[in-house]
Amino acid sequence: MRGARSAKWVAMAAVVALAATACGGGDDDKGDSKAAVDPNGTFTVESGEPQNPLQPANTMESYGSIVIKSLFTGLVDYDSSGKIVMMNAQSVDTTDSKTYTVKLKAGWKFHDGTPVTAESYVKAWNWAANPANKQTNSFWFSDIQGYDDVAPAKGKPKATELSGLKVVDDSTFTITLSKAIPYFIYKLGYEVFSPLPESFYKDPKAAGQKPVGNGPYEFVSWDHKKAITVKKYAGYKGPNAAKNGGVVFKNYSTPETAYADLKSGNLDVITQIAPKDLPVYKQDLGDRAIDQAYSAIQTIAPAFYTKQWKGINPKVLQGLSMAIDRNTITKTVLQGTREPATGWVAKGVLGYQPNAAGDVTTYNPTKAKQLIKEGGGVPGNSITIQYNTDGGHKEWVEAVCNSITNATGVKCGTDPKADFQADLDARDAQEVKSMYRSGWVLDFPMNANFIRDLFGSKSDGNQSGFSNKTIDEEIAAADSAKTLDESVQKYQEIEKQLPNYMPSIPLWYYKVNAGYSEKVSGVKFAQDGDPILTGVEVKK
Repeated sequence: MRGARSAKWVAMAAVVALAATACGGGDDDKGDSKAAVDPNGTFTVESGEPQNPLQPANTMESYGSIVIKSLFTGLVDYDSSGKIVMMNAQSVDTTDSKTYTVKLKAGWKFHDGTPVTAESYVKAWNWAANPANKQTNSFWFSDIQGYDDVAPAKGKPKATELSGLKVVDDSTFTITLSKAIPYFIYKLGYEVFSPLPESFYKDPKAAGQKPVGNGPYEFVSWDHKKAITVKKYAGYKGPNAAKNGGVVFKNYSTPETAYADLKSGNLDVITQIAPKDLPVYKQDLGDRAIDQAYSAIQTIAPAFYTKQWKGINPKVLQGLSMAIDRNTITKTVLQGTREPATGWVAKGVLGYQPNAAGDVTTYNPTKAKQLIKEGGGVPGNSITIQYNTDGGHKEWVEAVCNSITNATGVKCGTDPKADFQADLDARDAQEVKSMYRSGWVLDFPMNANFIRDLFGSKSDGNQSGFSNKTIDEEIAAADSAKTLDESVQKYQEIEKQLPNYMPSIPLWYYKVNAGYSEKVSGVKFAQDGDPILTGVEVKK
């Protein structure tokens, strides 16, 4: 999703942007700053049904992530330049990139009134790492010493707690990694590393339906498939306290319906504009229209576990990639709201490099046919692309299919799923028939998040079944680099090799195409494409 503000899969075809810090700020507000503000006023945001219960380590998609981020605040965050910002942590120090000492700020409490302590973090991470608890993001703890004993690849666990986590006192704990990782502090901004209150462990399942966090908002209700409501937490100690009284995350089956509600005043913030409305939304909304870049990328991923793609010659995928006319599709179907991708790492993150994919993302029908032939052809001479129908993807998926078929003669059809939850469930169950559309937004602002966390053989974000020993070894080497700069450079070298393996087909970089109602002001979007909820002001 999900990637980043948190590893998260992106639900939508059009989402939002990179002009503000995660804690607020950014461009001057386009709204009416002179209007009287109601500090207790609430507003609505277009959203959808989260795939899983609202547990921080069990969320890897954008609908659940935006709610989790409103309810929980972790140790650190990032500003728009990728600089670390301390949140619940007073400091995170290391001398060797292997052992980190975390000191917490005083006075923080969970929404149930209990204190946030070092134990709140250590116990939460141990619980999430334990495979018995079936958290989708458990692999994020694999860098910590003792993970292989808690979650061994084979055999029974030898331990229930990570040996690398130690509580020093109520406000201090240490993290010891199995090997030095120079960018580990960046990973700590992901929601998976949130703390949990003691009440969580009495009934984790129930807690996933009524979460208790330590963030700027506290949970009110979850009316499944309809809405999730949160309200401002008066006792919040963070730098991003809410300027409003609360948020209603309102479910929509299509972005077209959400846009109609926005125009009629029944929705306050829309995070995506449907392709059919892109030509008119700026005219409709005026200064309330948003058009910005953010750090996410759209790709098509083969299901490598299927008979069709298992052991496929990468030349076949190179050919399919070169059969896609990205320039025309982004200019026409997507109305210039996307930029053709030239690699696998999104713009705006440390280590982004242009043209990493070489010529495999350049439209060339002649070479496309040649490569597919040299690679032995597409098995069955037919593919399908799975996508979620509630995300505004239908038009561009059909355009991609038409481009492939017209350029190569390979039949291409669509495989629509009713909603994002159904789409993700099919991926998790390895039920994708051929290929699927895969949108990924940063979890932390570094290229490793777009390579290790998607293409590492054991990574939670790897849903395609791609596995390559050489890539795994080079990922390990990049993680073992002595400095952050060296690690970034090694990941850049890995990205330049990906055309030889084609773990996915890059399509385009995302932009935020969104808008808001006349009822609100101060609407800005963060680098992960989510609206900065705490900064929204509701007019009286």
